[in-house]
Amino acid sequence: MAQKKILFLTGDYAEDYETMVPFQMLQMVGHVVHAVCPGKAAGEKVITAIHDFEGEQTYSEKRGHYFVLNTSFSDVQFSEYDALVLTGGRAPNTSASITRCWR
Repeated sequence: MAQKKILFLTGDYAEDYETMVPFQMLQMVGHVVHAVCPGKAAGEKVITAIHDFEGEQTYSEKRGHYFVLNTSFSDVQFSEYDALVLTGGRAPNTSASITRCWR
């Protein structure tokens, strides 16, 4: 598979597993992955969330890991990327910012 440049868009309280694993796997297979969050710079962190079913009718939410961003959102040139990955989970600020960025 040819190396691709991938924009990985995340935000506070994105699902831990849906953030950490795809980011690491895409890098593992040789892609360049730029992890960004609207309003944050490279080196800053977002907090992930762990959603767990513990016997109730719905899941509970707990703080997950700190995920370090490796690219500043303000530096992103969207036309330079081959793909976009959107993390799952709550991440409300991320989804609102995506709409503004792609118009």
